[in-house]
Amino acid sequence: MTGPVFLLFAFAFASASPPEEPSVQAVRLDGELRIDGRLDEPAWAAAIPATGLRQREPRDGEPATEETEVRILYDSRSLYIGVLCRDAQPDQVVAHVLQRDKLLEPGGYDGSHQFAGDDAVAILLDPFRDRRNAFVFATNPNGAEFDALITDESGAFNADWRTVWTVRGQRRLDGWSAELAIPFRSLRYPSTPPLDGWGFNVWRMIRRKNEQALWTAWSRNVGGFHRVSQAGRLEGLNDLPRARQNIEVKPYGLVGLTQEQVRNGALDSTGDFDVGLDAKWEVRPGVVADATIHPDFAQIEVDEAQVNLTRFDLFFPEKREFFLENAGIFDFGWRGFDETPPFLLFFSRRIGIADDDASPIPVRGGVRVSGRAGRQTVGFLDMFTGPGAGQPSANYGVLRVKRDLRQNDYVGAMLVDRRDKADANTAGGLDASFWPIANLNVQAFAARTWTRGPGGDGSAWRVSADYTSDRFGFLAQHLMVGPEAEARMGFVTRTDTRRTDAFGRYTVRPSAHGIRRLDFFLEGQHIVRTSGEKQDVGGGPTVNLEMESGDGVNAYYFFGSTRLDQPFDLADRVRVPAGDYPVRAWSVSVSASTHRPVTLRAEAEWLDIYGGRLTTFSGTTRLARGAHLSLDTGFSRHRVELPRGSFVANVGSLRAVYAFSSRLVASALVQRNSLDGTLVTNLRLNFIHRPGSDLFVVFNEEWGDAAPRRRVTGRGLAVKLTYLARF
Repeated sequence: MTGPVFLLFAFAFASASPPEEPSVQAVRLDGELRIDGRLDEPAWAAAIPATGLRQREPRDGEPATEETEVRILYDSRSLYIGVLCRDAQPDQVVAHVLQRDKLLEPGGYDGSHQFAGDDAVAILLDPFRDRRNAFVFATNPNGAEFDALITDESGAFNADWRTVWTVRGQRRLDGWSAELAIPFRSLRYPSTPPLDGWGFNVWRMIRRKNEQALWTAWSRNVGGFHRVSQAGRLEGLNDLPRARQNIEVKPYGLVGLTQEQVRNGALDSTGDFDVGLDAKWEVRPGVVADATIHPDFAQIEVDEAQVNLTRFDLFFPEKREFFLENAGIFDFGWRGFDETPPFLLFFSRRIGIADDDASPIPVRGGVRVSGRAGRQTVGFLDMFTGPGAGQPSANYGVLRVKRDLRQNDYVGAMLVDRRDKADANTAGGLDASFWPIANLNVQAFAARTWTRGPGGDGSAWRVSADYTSDRFGFLAQHLMVGPEAEARMGFVTRTDTRRTDAFGRYTVRPSAHGIRRLDFFLEGQHIVRTSGEKQDVGGGPTVNLEMESGDGVNAYYFFGSTRLDQPFDLADRVRVPAGDYPVRAWSVSVSASTHRPVTLRAEAEWLDIYGGRLTTFSGTTRLARGAHLSLDTGFSRHRVELPRGSFVANVGSLRAVYAFSSRLVASALVQRNSLDGTLVTNLRLNFIHRPGSDLFVVFNEEWGDAAPRRRVTGRGLAVKLTYLARF
């Protein structure tokens, strides 16, 4: 391990030329602004705009086909951003979204965020000018809100971060405009402004053309909005305010009623009344301390139903607000390629949720410190849970430190610990990320675990190189997880494994027959035990076609073999014996452009494995009715035919969202899983009664198949009120 890791580290210190950085000047505001999206106050005319956006798609580096102007004002309270998006066909501007945090969504193989179905503009702010971390604020002609955090130039934004700000949008005869008012209290910035200003960038989507344009970092070879190191400069921000206490307090109150099925089938009712408190204090510029006492997560939407047709655990994302802010700081390990993460040293769902991912465990309280301290990124988390779901009270601790090197490289360390009266597990490691050149990222980590009692003392390490340009892409990685590695606060898909992956891409842009791009992928995988015994081997091609309209087609083929050392029960239904099995899989999927009022995605997959066949047909549709109503339906049919048995599993869902305004949203999610015979309903009303303060009304109900008829197995109603106070 040591040799290749340090060779790659040494190579990573090759120099790279800094990118050209355009600049824009912020102007101090005298007087008041009315935030209505119109940009008609004289102060806006006095500010020189950032202009000259260039295309990233479809024609790399060419001027944007529509003009964009972005102006910056500020006063003793807020930063104001005025956006003017000119459009020669204003009646063709697409704006379906009004709901918060829906303007961008994860997409692609790496989970990077992309614009959804609307015309929109995103703004990047890097106040510390550390060239790796940033705030993102986005809006559309409806004035919909989207805010997120970028950590270490990751394209997978932390879109669950939420802060207090105001935005309004307006349609115009020459396009659309928007005004953003971001209180300085909602940002983190240094006491002394950086000599070269804040990092700043603009990203615009013209949806009917599927055109993406950026102020800087527009190159398809080395750029991208998430490349904070290539942002331009925002200058002129002087004498910014600094609150004396800089403390936020958010108490909550909750009343609820829960009904659970008891042995005779009747429902036992339990009333609930809870109060709790979240508090935030900016200890020093850029470093924030959070504390929570008796947190409650009743407003969180239920997990989406899944059918597990593998021998590994399912992975459900974190949705609880307290664990989401600055979550990227605590990333350590590898999330893999469109799969359950092979190795994560820390996974926050281990706190307060039982191993079955269904039973809650009461969280008594905790503290977290996170942010920037000089050239260091720091994170500390300590949480205490009470007894529940058959587990005793426990303490969970995490310590994370990363040190900046050069422009956007880092080395880091992490330590996690879970312990109760009877048991203890500790894991720690070192990691690093380097950019030898602008489009080559080299990463590595080495970790070790220790457990009280026999077993659980093991190691894991990984090294990877990822090269990306417009025409070519290549990723190679090697991961080792020892047989005794046990990270109880993390997520480990499988132990006792050495895994090597290679992934190549070749892209052509025919510019004919309505084709925008054609991607050819080739992947290979080789997995053995740490002793060298073969486990999984395979590979195959993938072809991805993207049209100028935004429609797409994808097809792949994979062949290889797998070995089962132990038998297991597939979906707890069919026994699969140990042995060696050939593997062959092929799939075809089609998707419609998201700018249409009705969109469709469908996929068919056939997998020959375990001596039989697993067939999956799935489809999703989305209907957007104006800016207020959206309907999403999903259906998947899984057919399993194996030598020892067969079954069919159908999973369906219906999600309806009605946005009365950007502050009042009602949603309903109904899911049916035929495999476990459940019908789950989740109704949710969210009213933002003042910035940062919410009223939630949530109703959950679960029905189960039971003779002689379907019956309710659980039901819950909760009303939760929060109130944000800033001092």
